[in-house]
Amino acid sequence: MSATALVTGSSSGIGAAVTRRLLADGWRVQGWDVAAPSVEHERFEALSLDLCDEVRLSEALAAQRAAPPQALVHAAGVLRTGALGALQAADGELMWRLHVHAATRIADTLLPAMRSAGRGRVVLIGSRVSHGMPGRSQYAASKAALVALARSWAAEVVADGVTVNLVAPAATDTPMLADPQRSGSAPRLPPIGRLIRPEEVAALVAYLLGPEAAAITGQEIAICGGASLPK
Repeated sequence: MSATALVTGSSSGIGAAVTRRLLADGWRVQGWDVAAPSVEHERFEALSLDLCDEVRLSEALAAQRAAPPQALVHAAGVLRTGALGALQAADGELMWRLHVHAATRIADTLLPAMRSAGRGRVVLIGSRVSHGMPGRSQYAASKAALVALARSWAAEVVADGVTVNLVAPAATDTPMLADPQRSGSAPRLPPIGRLIRPEEVAALVAYLLGPEAAAITGQEIAICGGASLPK
């Protein structure tokens, strides 16, 4: 039987690219997204779920306990921008709940099961913005928190055959770039002269979920197109 991966944000952008790549690699995939699924496959099971809905998330996690997946990819994300003096508390809360709180709830259920099984893989999708960017402080804070979570969880499960890593792309060609909520905050084109492709992120995620990456854990790995080169 194929191994199973749970992918959040599976209907678009990086999450959809990861879903398609894992299916092509032979995985079974459970996709959680508030949007309708964009993938159809015999090994794909979609669940319509708002990760910020505490009741529905609890129900979904309870159902996982009977047959937990062997891998988790937390790709669900949202971007709200705002400069000092115009920061919106609701925007910060939304990003924190979706990026950090949801990841914590899911990992708190799945990682103990992975430890008991003696195997498991977790990849969180972060952002180069976690190092700070004007006008995106709330988003940066939520993504920086994911780095701390990944390293902390990795340290807890490193001896149990479980790895936890974070992939941090620079500006990626996804529907998030066209979100009107980010008007006035254009993406920074990486030095390679183009946006990162979701399929490039998915390829790295697929590697980190595989057996060859067993010695890689607790790492923040950038796919930056050269954006991290200037110091």
